[in-house]
Amino acid sequence: MNTHHKLNYIELPGNNFEATKAFYASVFGWQFESYGPEYLAFTDGVLDGGFYTSDQQSRIDNGAALVILYSACIDATLVAVQSAGAVIAKPMFDFPGGRRFHFLDPNGNELAVWSDA
Repeated sequence: MNTHHKLNYIELPGNNFEATKAFYASVFGWQFESYGPEYLAFTDGVLDGGFYTSDQQSRIDNGAALVILYSACIDATLVAVQSAGAVIAKPMFDFPGGRRFHFLDPNGNELAVWSDA
């Protein structure tokens, strides 16, 4: 459902769509639909988005927004992310209200996972 003035869609750069699909499907359960060789759409069941063909990378050190996913069991998510081959960009740390870590996906994009548990 589309809601006025609410986040609706997110796009990230990508250059390896097969690895992208394998990683996000296995770790986070995302589903994908290809729109030709230059665009890969996804849904996580709540938010939709896509990967567009680019050699650029979305990282906070170059001023990009940080996409943060929630986990009810962050330790298990960390193991799954590492087992799927992601690079841990910022190890687990505590902050007021929870814990979080950052990882680099198969395209080199930086995302984070947080938990309040």
